[in-house]
Amino acid sequence: MTSLSTRLKGRSELGVAALLGAVGALVLFDAARLVVPYSQSDPVGPKALPIIVGSLLLVCAVMLAVNVLRGGHGEAEAGEDIDLSHPADWRTILPLAGAFIANILLIDWAGWVISGTVLFWGSVWALGSRHYVRDGLIALALALLTFYGFYLGLGIALPAGLLEGIL
Repeated sequence: MTSLSTRLKGRSELGVAALLGAVGALVLFDAARLVVPYSQSDPVGPKALPIIVGSLLLVCAVMLAVNVLRGGHGEAEAGEDIDLSHPADWRTILPLAGAFIANILLIDWAGWVISGTVLFWGSVWALGSRHYVRDGLIALALALLTFYGFYLGLGIALPAGLLEGIL
């Protein structure tokens, strides 16, 4: 008779299945808490998509867990240009994480255009570009395009922050 730890050895994909299941359950839980009045013009309502996505996540989690328990496993990364024996490149990862953290900290106070510009510019800098002015202008253009794309295309107002009244 084998122990549980022996049977599960080499089955790290079960962690991915558990994560998918937890995210699916969270999405379904949040969808169930949505309070939306019934509308004749929109009988489906805003709950439909989160319920579909949450259900599909749960189905994927169950199917992955069954596959792994039956002996299936993901193939090791062969990578066409990746040497798995080398450690992570922290000189790239840390500045990239810093750009994302700066975006999170700045978005409410400074607004999307400023924080998005910092995010886009910081990301390309962390990934190795050294065309500071060109990258800054492209980052600003991307931030403005996404700001107005969300506002005009989707009707979602991203925070304007310091540029309130200008944008």
